[in-house]
Parts: sequence; structure tokens; C-alpha cells
Amino acid sequence: MGLGLRNVGKAVLGICAGLLLTACAEDFGPDQHGRKVTADSLDGQWLVINYWAEWCAPCRTEIPELNALEQTLKNQSARVIGVNFDALQGEDLKRAADGFDIRFTVLAQDPAARFELPHNDVLPVTYIVDADGKLRERLVGEQTSAGLQEHLKRLRGQ
Repeated sequence: MGLGLRNVGKAVLGICAGLLLTACAEDFGPDQHGRKVTADSLDGQWLVINYWAEWCAPCRTEIPELNALEQTLKNQSARVIGVNFDALQGEDLKRAADGFDIRFTVLAQDPAARFELPHNDVLPVTYIVDADGKLRERLVGEQTSAGLQEHLKRLRGQ
């Protein structure tokens, strides 16, 4: 009887752990519009994750390139994701993203831990994460849409 109870306990713990991990994996937090960004919307895609700030002059000229890249990547299992370096939230994040005319998803919560992204004190910085959620490349400095497309093609073996 004790052995059976122990096995049931292990099974319950395993189920609980699985549920907790699944719940954590589903939510990337809100975007700049306050909408929930789910795992279903990003998992299994290549991600171009760009860190930007209002005070960063190269970020201002890079954002239109990232907007263009997001349009190009539609239907290619790849997305551009923005993260505000200063961790702006709510209305402040929306105001800053609107001020830059950002047309891609900007996460209010930093996904660095999830993707094991190294900390960087220089902006702009862009990380390319593969469809399995593994960091493939870190690019420091201003990027172009064409340059990022070339990086993605090379990394994807195309």
C-alpha cells in the first residue's frame, strides 16, 4: 500500500510540475498595446529580438529597418520582437513605441532569461533566436533589413 501511494505521489508531482512549466511557457507577458503575447504566437519561429531605447540615436534610424524586416518575414516562420532597454511599462511603453512608429511586437517583459540572452550595455543590440529557442547570433550596433535577412538565411542554411 505504501509503495502504491508513493507512486501516486510521484505522478501527482510530475503532473503539477508539467502544468507549471506549461503555464510559464505560454505567456510572454503583454505587448506595447497591453495584449497578451502567448507562446503559440512565437514558439517554433525564428526571432529577431531587438533592444532599443528612446535616448539611443542609432535605434531611431534602425526601427524603420526592423519594421520593413517584420513585413518581409510574414509567412516565413520568423518575427521581429522589440524590448525596451529601460523596461518601460504600460502607457509609457505604448507612448515610446508609438513615438518610434514601431510596427512589430514590443514585449513589456524582457525575454532574456527565457532565451538565455547575455546582458549587453550597448545599444542597439539584436539577438537572433532559432525556432527551438536557442540563441544563434548577437549583433551589436545598428542593423539593416537586408543585413538581417542575410544573417537569417545563413543561419537557416538557405
